[in-house]
Formats: sequence, C-alpha cells, structure tokens
Amino acid sequence: VTATVGTGAYTYEIVEDWAKIPQGWKLGQVEPAVDSQDRVYLFNRGDHPLMVFDREGNFLTEWGQGVLTDAHGIYISPEDYVYLPVREAHAVVKCTLDGRPLLTLGMWDKPSDTGGIRPDGTVWRAAGPFNRVTDIALSPAGDLYLSDGYANCRVHKFSPEGRYLFSWGR
Repeated sequence: VTATVGTGAYTYEIVEDWAKIPQGWKLGQVEPAVDSQDRVYLFNRGDHPLMVFDREGNFLTEWGQGVLTDAHGIYISPEDYVYLPVREAHAVVKCTLDGRPLLTLGMWDKPSDTGGIRPDGTVWRAAGPFNRVTDIALSPAGDLYLSDGYANCRVHKFSPEGRYLFSWGR
C-alpha cells in the first residue's frame, strides 16, 4: 500500500524503511530537517541523537552523543546552520552541519523560574528563557523565535547573533 501526502508541487510518498540505520541502532521520537545538499538530519530521542543520511537514506554520520539528550524540534537555516532545541537541558544549540557548536541560547540544565507546572497543567508564572524549550523558527531577517511551552508559556525573540530581545505570553 502506497500513501501519498501533500498537494501540487509538494506531494510526497511514504517510503518504508528509507533510513538505513546502522545495525543495532534505534530511533526514538524523531524530528527531521533537510540541508541545502538534500541530506536528511534526524534529531531523535535515542543513543545516537543526531543522525545524517543522504537523500537515498544511506547513513552518513552521527553526532551529539551524551550532549543532545532530549530532542524537541530542529531547524536548518538557509545558511546551513542547525538549530537544536534540547528540551530537558533548557537550551538551544546552533551548530555547523558537522556538529560543531557555535552558540548556545539559555543556561544548560538551568530552567527559568516559572514555579513549575500546576496540577491542572498551567504554569505558575511566566519567566524568561527557557523552561523546557520546544521549537524554533527564524524570520527572513534571521531573528530567532523560540517556543517555550511545557513549563513556561512564552515565545522568546533573539537577534540573529543570539542576543535576547524580548518575550511574550503568560
């Protein structure tokens, strides 16, 4: 059975077992992204957190072991920088395509003080970046917008250089 999704020029077909993962390795929950050379990056919650494949699904490399411990979103910029929200580390890392860190937003393993989560799932108070950061988007000008929605309730804006600008949400 073949499944097709999308419309028009953006129509995709599911290819079972596309990723040729090294024997004995497993993928956890996966966040995918593609660079300018059509390489596919799978940021996942597993022992090999960032796996890279060519467009045919052949395994190329991996990186981030022991550091990228809780995948939650990935974004590859037009300039081929990889942005990785690491939820439980309360940080976002900007890397080169080969995994060299260039910038860290947030304080690694130090959540902002939101007072935690109430029993009903709401947050006691809004706070600065980050408390379980969830995802990232870039504007055409390169500004970074980060959702911080599990134990915080905000969106944070940073300059392209990583300077904190402001937050909104409560």
